[in-house]
Amino acid sequence: MSTGPQSATTSLNSEDNNRAGTGIQGLDYILEGGFPRNRIYLVEGHPGSGKTTLGLQFLMEGQQHQEAGLCISLSENKQELQQVAASHGWSLHGIELYELEKLEDQYRPETQYTVFHPAEVELSYTTNQIRRLVEELKPSRVVIDSLSELRLLSEDPLRFRREIFGIKQFLANYKCTTLLLDDVETGEQQIRSIVNGVLLLDRLTTDYGSSRRRLSIVKLRGAKFHDGFHDFAIVTGGLDVYPRLAHAENRRSYSREWFSSGVEGLDQLLYGGLDRGTSTVVIGPAGCGKSTLGSLYAHRAVQRGECAACYLFEESAETFLDRSRGFGMDLEDDVRNERLMLQQINAAELSPGEFSHRVREAVTKRNVSVVVIDSLNGYMNAMPNERYLLMHMHELLAYLARRGVLTILIVAQHGLLGHAMQTPVDITYLADNVIVLRYFEAGGEVKQAISVTKKRKGGHERTIREMRFTSNGIRVGHPLHEFHGVLTGVPEFTGSQQQMMQAETAHD
Repeated sequence: MSTGPQSATTSLNSEDNNRAGTGIQGLDYILEGGFPRNRIYLVEGHPGSGKTTLGLQFLMEGQQHQEAGLCISLSENKQELQQVAASHGWSLHGIELYELEKLEDQYRPETQYTVFHPAEVELSYTTNQIRRLVEELKPSRVVIDSLSELRLLSEDPLRFRREIFGIKQFLANYKCTTLLLDDVETGEQQIRSIVNGVLLLDRLTTDYGSSRRRLSIVKLRGAKFHDGFHDFAIVTGGLDVYPRLAHAENRRSYSREWFSSGVEGLDQLLYGGLDRGTSTVVIGPAGCGKSTLGSLYAHRAVQRGECAACYLFEESAETFLDRSRGFGMDLEDDVRNERLMLQQINAAELSPGEFSHRVREAVTKRNVSVVVIDSLNGYMNAMPNERYLLMHMHELLAYLARRGVLTILIVAQHGLLGHAMQTPVDITYLADNVIVLRYFEAGGEVKQAISVTKKRKGGHERTIREMRFTSNGIRVGHPLHEFHGVLTGVPEFTGSQQQMMQAETAHD
């Protein structure tokens, strides 16, 4: 939607033509195509938040479409702007650069003001030069970096507001799409009411790791946009913006068949297998086989000719491959052939939004059907200062469900045996399925058990089965009917020890 009598009659089919793309794919997605043209926008942010980089990308995108661009720098000279561009591998050829330094030539030391305050003369000269440049060059896109200099020259908030309002009216007559870059000034909101839109860039420091950056559209008059905070990063090549998955595309059609693990006993526990488009938490103590179970589903996907992705927050890709190979799953060829994506995540350098973006890219561009996150503990612990991580995870799981992706979440519990085990983060209420792994002692040996405690779509066995890991793969035996208290770790055996050992030998 848009405002004004002229734009009100514009057809929906031409709405994209009335948007000025920013050259930043994620930001254009949030703006639903870009900034509405021929208006003036305020880009606010702390120093180092990426305002100048965004402004240059905006002008370069216009250059790509033969739209004349003008950058009026009131705080940096041409060389500094070109250095910023060179750091990203850009060329500013074809974009007009105007710097405030040239004004210094107009004020020689012998020049004295006897009637007017110097700031008043300099402010009038600066604003007149902006108007003259626009009249001469007739640019389609203008970036003014930054308003701090004009604010200092104005000295009075009312004078500053009037100057900005005058610039807005002047630029509107010349059909310019303009970005005003400004530092965040606490308690100073008068400019926001004048401009047609406000984009806020936020830079957050953390106790450990890289700083986090996020942006939000504070206002956009007469136009739709995706609300909320969206993470972004400054990389070589400019800003990468990661829209929240709550605004991602709609559900896609997918097969409703069960996803079989290929392990007979496990599929019996699940009454045939896991449902596509669901999330499964595999929970248990350290070393009980959770990661191997996740590897099993990724291996099964590539065996079926599909693509899978594993995101490793704790172990390395080499360790993952070596462990899988030890249990009869050689995945190296699948990694080389790009049927299996292995990404080792350094979460101290990664925001939740960027991680969600990586998963989304794998699903949309690589058609990944199985996603394994190993582990959720590493994801949470590596970002202790991040708030609302469970909400991030909820959005991610909802998005993957809409895309028909089978998601496996590995969660490690503290402790090894007994009721003392604790879960550092409770995500079982979000998951569709919960598979519990346990150690238990029997016959002088430490054994492993598996059970399904939740399956949202369809039924499942209520039994507890023994599970063993061999060089030929994972084996799941018959229900442990002859044990009582397996989940406590120290069960009571009520059957025949000889019968149990025979069943165990036959199972192997």
